[in-house]
Amino acid sequence: MTRTGAGDRQRPPRVHPVLAAALLAAGCAATGTESTGWTVTVYYTAVAELHHGPPQLVRGCPVLDCAHGSAELGSFPADFVAAVRSEGAGRIAVGKYLNWSSDTGFWLDTAARDTAGRPLRPWRSAAADDLAPGTRVRLTGCGQGAEQAVCDRLSAGEWTISDAFTPGLGGAKHVDLYVGEESGPDFTDDPMFTTLHGASLRTG
Repeated sequence: MTRTGAGDRQRPPRVHPVLAAALLAAGCAATGTESTGWTVTVYYTAVAELHHGPPQLVRGCPVLDCAHGSAELGSFPADFVAAVRSEGAGRIAVGKYLNWSSDTGFWLDTAARDTAGRPLRPWRSAAADDLAPGTRVRLTGCGQGAEQAVCDRLSAGEWTISDAFTPGLGGAKHVDLYVGEESGPDFTDDPMFTTLHGASLRTG
C-alpha cells in the first residue's frame, strides 16, 4: 500500500514476530563508521480513535501465536485498518493492539512488536536489511527531504536495529525509524512522516 506524505513511497510490511524472528540473523555492515547515501523513512503505530472512516470488519487471530485466523476481531474505521496494513500495528484501546503482517494476516496483541516479538520502542527501534541486529545507529546528516526541526528530532534518537523488512523489499542503504504512535489525525501529512534522501548514518 502506498503511504501518502513526503516522497509518496511504499514501505514493505513487517514480518510476523513468531514466524520470522530468524530474519534478524541476516545482514551485516561495518560498525563504528559513518556512511552516506542512505534513504531514511519513519514508521509509526496507528491509533484507532484518531480515524473516522466507515466501519470495517476485521478477521484474523485473537492471539499472537496464530496464523491466517478467521475469527471476528471487531469493526474499526477503514482508514485505521489501512494504516495498520501499511505500518504493521495500531492501538485500538489501552493495552490492546491490532497488528498485521503479510505472512499471517491480522491478530490481536498487547503491544506493537518487532520481528523478534519484543515491543517496539519509540525513538529506539529501527529496521534495515543490510545492518546486523543490535547495530546502533545515529543519524548524522539528513540529506534532503526533511524540515530542520524534523531533522533535529530524528538526529537526537538513539536507534538500534531490532526490526526487519519483508525479505527482498527493504533494499540496500534503507533504514526505517520507529517514532511511536501517530500524534494526531492525518499523521501522514505531518512533517515528521518524512523520507530523507542522501542521509548520513554512523553505525556502531
